[in-house]
Amino acid sequence: MNEYRKIVEVHKAFEKQETTPLQLAEAFLEKARNDKLNAFITLCEERALKQARLAEDFLRRKGMVPKEKFPLFGIPLGIKDLLAIDGLRMTCGSKILANYVPPYTATVVRRLEEAGAVVVGKLNMDEFAMGGSNENSAFGAVKHPLFSDRVPGGSSGGSAAAVKANLCVAALGTDTGGSIRLPASYCGVVGFKPTYGSVSRYGLTAFASSLDQAGPMTNSVEDAAIIMSSMAGHDPLDSTSAPMASEDYQSFLMQKIDWTKIRVGVPKEYLVGGLAPDVENAIQDSLKWFEAQGARIKEISLPHTKYAVAVYYIVAVSEASSNLARFDGVRFGVRPEEARKTDNLEKFYESVRGLFGAEVKRRIILGTFSLSSGYYDAYYKKACQVRRLIKNDFDEAFEQVDLISAPVAPTTAYRFNEKTNDPLQMYLNDIFTIPVNLAGLPAISVPCGQDREGLPIGLHLIAPQFHDSQLLKFADAFEKGHDVGRSGDESGI
Repeated sequence: MNEYRKIVEVHKAFEKQETTPLQLAEAFLEKARNDKLNAFITLCEERALKQARLAEDFLRRKGMVPKEKFPLFGIPLGIKDLLAIDGLRMTCGSKILANYVPPYTATVVRRLEEAGAVVVGKLNMDEFAMGGSNENSAFGAVKHPLFSDRVPGGSSGGSAAAVKANLCVAALGTDTGGSIRLPASYCGVVGFKPTYGSVSRYGLTAFASSLDQAGPMTNSVEDAAIIMSSMAGHDPLDSTSAPMASEDYQSFLMQKIDWTKIRVGVPKEYLVGGLAPDVENAIQDSLKWFEAQGARIKEISLPHTKYAVAVYYIVAVSEASSNLARFDGVRFGVRPEEARKTDNLEKFYESVRGLFGAEVKRRIILGTFSLSSGYYDAYYKKACQVRRLIKNDFDEAFEQVDLISAPVAPTTAYRFNEKTNDPLQMYLNDIFTIPVNLAGLPAISVPCGQDREGLPIGLHLIAPQFHDSQLLKFADAFEKGHDVGRSGDESGI
């Protein structure tokens, strides 16, 4: 069977009768069963085949793909394993939830299924979304889809790897400080982090409630727009959901851009020492493309960027220590009746000792300390105040520019175990993505080149709050035009 990588390709294949929804679902399930990347934790075989049969019956009766009503008709999707699906195991990459089965479905997943998607499985991740390499999963690390000795990025590494390796056509990830955009950049796929509040968080296991946001990971910006059209919009089940209806994000991609009126901002704080030369060259090459279309490149300043990592790792871990307090071994984790079933209590308790991994423990301890009596004002309160200054920097910048362009990460994908013994270096890798979450902005990683070893590099594009449709339009134009330009055709878009 052909490798269908985009939603439009799948729908054309259905219409040409090259494949059927059931055949496609069976093929992707087979690939997932033979997953060599460790991208999947749990397969949804029964659910997927049921969804595919319904789509097949419709196609047999109507003879056409109902794209207007079901824009994801028959599309095999993967879901990061901290988004709940009723009746299906959800682990969050942790031993403490190894056997947890939620009785409800996350709003974003429900909406995608209602749009016709076929969910093939739950994808591996850093435990409770805490990590930037996908080395922190209790179910083992995910391998990079192109270089087996490299990390795929995290925490949505399973999602990025699965999309790049064509184990699913698209996937959902979540982004607290770059966890969609970083693995997207490392693996060479598109990763979109929506404006905070534009997508429901109901059914998303919380890491840091004021930062977490679900978003699509795809092989094209157009696919990200199609998925966003189906999953975005107000949700009364989520108190952080903005009171706004979803948009037809895909239709915005059709609008012509007058680049002579567009100002692209380049933060001087981002193109600094520590940026790998190949990454800097790829970003500069991308800026030249915007300039060639007629856009004006303008240097801007985000002066509080230097505090972003420190602020994030106080705010995020403080919220994490509060959110993870529920995993107390009474409602989740080890239960007394489980201990009574074993003949060897010593062996049993040895097997469950340390249900939380080292990274999760580290963040819980840091967060508990930051919130403790005598330290709250000095750490958490101060961090929230500086967070506001970071948002103010972006507000002032967007008075001067329409779009901000930057690297996603200082380097390309690094080798396994390269940074595990130095958490600070791991945290600093998020320096370009973290400010976006602190400010609640939409951002996207779009492939823009490779380093000298062939490792993918992503371009980071950032827009003002709730300008998600415009951001997708700019990203789509760049994706299509930059690819054309690099192939030798200078006609642009």
